[in-house]
Amino acid sequence: MPRQLGQTDIFVSEVVLGCWPIAGMTSADINDADSIATIQACFDLGINALDTAYCYGIDGESERLIAQALVGRRDQIVLATKGGIHWERPRTQVVDGRPETLRRELDESLRRLKTDRVELLYLHAPDPKIPLAESAGELRRLCESGKARSIGVSNMTLQQMQAFAEVCPISAYQPHYNMLQREIESDRIPWCQANQVSVFVYWPLMKGLLAGRIPRDNVFDTTDSRHKYPMFQGVEWQKNCDFVDRLRPIAEETGHTVAQLVINWTIHRPGVTAALCGAKRPQQIRETAGALGWTLTANQLQQIDEAIQTRGTPLTRAAV
Repeated sequence: MPRQLGQTDIFVSEVVLGCWPIAGMTSADINDADSIATIQACFDLGINALDTAYCYGIDGESERLIAQALVGRRDQIVLATKGGIHWERPRTQVVDGRPETLRRELDESLRRLKTDRVELLYLHAPDPKIPLAESAGELRRLCESGKARSIGVSNMTLQQMQAFAEVCPISAYQPHYNMLQREIESDRIPWCQANQVSVFVYWPLMKGLLAGRIPRDNVFDTTDSRHKYPMFQGVEWQKNCDFVDRLRPIAEETGHTVAQLVINWTIHRPGVTAALCGAKRPQQIRETAGALGWTLTANQLQQIDEAIQTRGTPLTRAAV
């Protein structure tokens, strides 16, 4: 069932298509035809929201592909983009939350997307070089101008969200969250619930770890960024594989894949509005959509809780 975006009159599906993969910056096996087909597949799957960003691609490739995919169907989709991060060639990421930058990036994003507004505009990350209130003030003005229908924040602490909200109302928060990375449950989720802020989580499958398809003896190529994450190394990796193995019979009992089980669990967590799931081919988002429209039983949820407790606290990216 669609869920309300903050306190707006906008409703979004419980799965949002994450449009980072089609930017081509971390995937070598992409092409425009598959990317466009993936976006268009959402219409038949009940997925009505796309998540992108100014920096998804060296030259806005993600936003440009979205524009091609939505010709004649723009009003059927909730578009979210982000500003405040860009690339300096060749691949140096720069955080820039100055008002003039946020204003310029949104205007460019709208041109790329071939639209006059986005339903949700995020500050992609706080800029430590300027007061957060300056970024918040500009995003409020952009919302008041009609170029963004609502404002969100990403990659923020609770204290930063509270400070931002004093200047600009927040409709959405976007953090990482999954079965093994649950830090937001202790502070940010309760705050969002109390303030009617939607929570759109990324990494529900923890970069593929929780999809259940990576072999235990897999050796990550040095070009694969996952080889740098503690969760994909040594003893931590083996423990995580043990954890995924405990999910397999539960998934089989539900008649779904491990990935569908994990996403279903995620979108039914208290305070979570939707899960952002990346895809670069239509069959990938079709499988993801299989996480929708059903619920886990109390016994299955208990088995998952027991598996999480047995796994113990992992060494996650947040602890690096």
